[in-house]
Amino acid sequence: MAQHTVIKDLFDKSIDKKLWVAPMAGVTDRPFRTLCKYFGAGHAVSEMMTSDKTLRMSKKSLYRANFDGEIAPISAQIAGSDPQDLAEAARYQVANGAQIVDINMGCPAKKVCNKLAGSALLQDEDLVARILDTVVNAVDVPVTLKTRLGYLNGHENIMRVAKRAEEAGISALALHGRTREDMYLNTARYSLIKDVKDAISIPVIANGDIDSPEKAKYVLDYTGADAVMIGRAAQGRPWIFREIGHYLMTGEHLAAPSIEEVKTVLLGHLAELYEFYGEYSGCRISRKHIAWYTKGLRSSNEFRQNMYKVETTVEQFKVVEDYFNHLLIHGEIMSDVQVEAINLLEN
Repeated sequence: MAQHTVIKDLFDKSIDKKLWVAPMAGVTDRPFRTLCKYFGAGHAVSEMMTSDKTLRMSKKSLYRANFDGEIAPISAQIAGSDPQDLAEAARYQVANGAQIVDINMGCPAKKVCNKLAGSALLQDEDLVARILDTVVNAVDVPVTLKTRLGYLNGHENIMRVAKRAEEAGISALALHGRTREDMYLNTARYSLIKDVKDAISIPVIANGDIDSPEKAKYVLDYTGADAVMIGRAAQGRPWIFREIGHYLMTGEHLAAPSIEEVKTVLLGHLAELYEFYGEYSGCRISRKHIAWYTKGLRSSNEFRQNMYKVETTVEQFKVVEDYFNHLLIHGEIMSDVQVEAINLLEN
């Protein structure tokens, strides 16, 4: 598939192409990406994969690089600090089926930044330039970039980085509206995303704090971004893409999913996780997803504490099914006010 065709298809006029799933380590595996696409996401980027070739065949890396049966286009995110290692990682992922390579310069995690990868790269613009040039020239597929406003507040260098990315041949820029110093605190600064969009000609995807249909529309309208990228708000709520898509098309809100639908989606998600990861890892990885799906429901804290103790997928599936059946029988669903109060307490 030609490079320009892949990018053109990603940014056509359909609503779904405006909705991207943000890459999240430990979350955006193939089952999650597939589920988000089912609910209307137009594109999903893989979990971050290290450019360290000594770890390429590790169990975790093999799971992250599993694109079997995935809806195209397939985008593989790579992370590292050595330009040649990143170029080799890009070639490896293309051979593995990736149609797009995404470079991570946005992860704020300490263990990533301590290796001078992720958002730590923004401290060295010369290294950033070498990485961009080397990776773009290494593969015949589009290369995209995921980054932040800068490393430190008051030293935002995203404008220089964005212009250099365009010069290097980066096909699209996904921009989180925070610095590395911010981590996930404070609020995303969309004004800088807008400035970047105004300054470069390649597509820009806005990321950060987009957690509702209204917020998605506001960010698209205000920044002029070509798409929005949604991360944490989709955890336990993959139907957010359906809700946003409907709102963008009609200006109206969809009804929240029923408890019956939440049950069906969660149980289906669990089945996919069990098949993908197997018995041991499937059970353990599923726990966080179950916690996200059930947050705010009646007696969910007590349910989660008991669920965490279950050690097999069969037991886990039954515990979840029984909990939702109890909610359906007794109609024990919390009001919006109660949910908001719990969210405040838990956060």
